[in-house]
Amino acid sequence: MKSYRELSKEELLALQAELQAEYDAEKAKGLNLDISRGKPGKEQLDLSMPMMDVLNAESVLASENGTDVRNYGVLDGIPEAKELMAGMVGARPSQMIVLGNSSLNIMYDCVARAEIFGIMGNTPWSKLDKVKFLCPVPGYDRHFGVTEQFGIEMINVPMTEDGPDMDVVEDYVNNDPAVKGIWCVPMFSNPGGVVYSDETVKRFANLKPAAKDFRIFWDNAYGIHYLYDRPESEQPHILNILEECEKAGNPDIVYEFCSTSKITFPGAGVAAMASSEANIADIKSKLKWQTIGPDKINQLRHVRYFKDINGMKDYMKKHAAIIRPKFEAVLETLEKELGELGIASWSKPVGGYFISFNAEKGCAKAIVAKCKEAGLVLTGAGAAYPYGNDPEDSNIRIAPTLPPIEELKVATDLFVTCTKLITVEKLLSEME
Repeated sequence: MKSYRELSKEELLALQAELQAEYDAEKAKGLNLDISRGKPGKEQLDLSMPMMDVLNAESVLASENGTDVRNYGVLDGIPEAKELMAGMVGARPSQMIVLGNSSLNIMYDCVARAEIFGIMGNTPWSKLDKVKFLCPVPGYDRHFGVTEQFGIEMINVPMTEDGPDMDVVEDYVNNDPAVKGIWCVPMFSNPGGVVYSDETVKRFANLKPAAKDFRIFWDNAYGIHYLYDRPESEQPHILNILEECEKAGNPDIVYEFCSTSKITFPGAGVAAMASSEANIADIKSKLKWQTIGPDKINQLRHVRYFKDINGMKDYMKKHAAIIRPKFEAVLETLEKELGELGIASWSKPVGGYFISFNAEKGCAKAIVAKCKEAGLVLTGAGAAYPYGNDPEDSNIRIAPTLPPIEELKVATDLFVTCTKLITVEKLLSEME
């Protein structure tokens, strides 16, 4: 089929009538579909049910160093949980703090501590005239929500196929002392699926911040979330940011985060952060007044279930087998229905949880609204940008994992219809 931009006004009008009829038929079905958030589907959650039987009333509820996990104490996590979570990010157990179920909660607390107390003796951010954060876009809306809540000015940084535009990052970080941090999802980025190149990681490690309390917020949420079972040497990878920062003489520059939220139960997983031992000591000095210890029973449950990081990696192949067909179904439909029309582009991820879709400029909000009107909920257009403001109004995040594949196919068909219809309407409006 010809590109939509090659069609005459008469052809576009005829196509508009055809698409409107398709849309009306879909809308009449009273659909109730949701591909808005990166939630595991029921089948994925069912994978972890045997973990509920790992501990029972007869279990010895003591960690390897003899700590009774039922009681208070152990501020930064039991030793075997540190070992397990360190394996996810390539850290030393001494660099770990293992807490509750939410890595986002840990990130929020890191920003809050910096605001209230400052980082390693530096002035609290709340006492400064201006605090800025760099935000690679498109990016994770909840990251941006954290910094927005604290009134931190957010600055867009374009994403490339290798990660954030490091020329832009270096210019800001190395010259502006008001720039205190940057949000990063280095492996299968949310939503674009980008894997940071070795050069990008090295350039991050070798930053020369104008601010002594600048920190890279390295959210390694999808570090072992591959969609395809390939030899490890053939899988995408990222360099170990902790090691690279140490080599560069910048050991304190990074906070790294991880969790089992999309591995076991999102509402009852284990989350952790890794950093330099100096950063860990600084954080623990404040954390000791915030909590008397995390849920150590849940930490022990996870360790006994997985045994070690290799057990966790093997387990992730089961997740991949469930969600890979869902990603492939969406991508197949997008390619078949939109591939030759010249009206959209999209990522083709090999890991992570999202597909990043780019419509014609000025169409994203209208497409999302049109889908919602017919019973399909998507993440709000612009959500992948600070303040919800996508300057081109083109990016839409698709989250294929939650619905059963039959529902997902219906949702994708409706999404395609809405994309075509809104694009045709835009092209016709340009002819007036």
